[in-house]
Amino acid sequence: MVSWPVSADRKELGEFGFAGDDNVVPFDVEPLDVRGRAVQLGPMLDQILGRHTYPEPVACLLAEMITMTVLLGSALKFEGKFIVQTRSDGPVDMLVADFSTPSAVRAYARFDEARLAEAVAAGKTKPEDLLGAGVLALTVDQGAHMQRYQGIVQLDGSTLEDVARTYFRQSEQIPTEVRLGVAKMVLPGEQAGREHWRAGGLMLQFLPNSPERMRMADLPGGDGDEENDGSPHPEDDAWQEALALLSTVEPTELIDPTVGAERLLYRLFHEHGVRVYEGVDVRDECSCSREKIKTILDGFTAEEIADSVEDGKIRITCEFCSTEYEFDPSDFS
Repeated sequence: MVSWPVSADRKELGEFGFAGDDNVVPFDVEPLDVRGRAVQLGPMLDQILGRHTYPEPVACLLAEMITMTVLLGSALKFEGKFIVQTRSDGPVDMLVADFSTPSAVRAYARFDEARLAEAVAAGKTKPEDLLGAGVLALTVDQGAHMQRYQGIVQLDGSTLEDVARTYFRQSEQIPTEVRLGVAKMVLPGEQAGREHWRAGGLMLQFLPNSPERMRMADLPGGDGDEENDGSPHPEDDAWQEALALLSTVEPTELIDPTVGAERLLYRLFHEHGVRVYEGVDVRDECSCSREKIKTILDGFTAEEIADSVEDGKIRITCEFCSTEYEFDPSDFS
């Protein structure tokens, strides 16, 4: 289960340099009883999307998924992996992104070219249109000797921001708000006007100190009011003010490198004394290896090995990083 780390190294904004791209910035605003994480993704995201040359709507959707995964996965306090995966009936029928502690990120998408072209021609390129109906699974893997924790959220026309809110409401019963932004930008000083993928995200959670304020409304299907949407009490002015401030964030602010995570947090919460923590670097790094793939092939039957041979070789390409591994069939006789 995801939880926020508590650090004794909490610092006032300005005591250290700006985190910059590919660095998750934890923060809190004590007067409003909120904590959160902010991130701007640049080179790391550009590398992941660039190697696959996805159509732009697919790349944009996967970028949102990566940003959400980074915001949630970087909160893990133990050695493990946070995996987010969709299974749906839309033109983009599968997205996978995972975060391995302390900083490795990888992701890929699967889509139907013909159906995607039809959706683009019809102007149906919103995330909910491309995904369609299905499920999104969020898995916390703490290693071979620990039980996995998995949350399942229905994809029924909801955005990825909605999915994150639902996940936290169902799994941890914590009021959560998420903002995501993705775009291609020409950076200042870039030669030949080359565009780069950028993404930004901001997650805010309400963690009041008093038990009375911490009480969440009943979830759907519970013993309470079935029409209650899981929001905090309407008289909870602190959370309502935090939401009002967050609603002022423009998508361009989330990705603008001249703003940065810390400046954005200052713009939002300076009147309440926002504090930031040391950031967490994230990088494009796949966990595949020749040894791991050989171990998988060792488990194949002779018939499966024979079926895998092409031009006298067995070639396996990693779906995440596109690295190709070549094996001699005789190694598995």
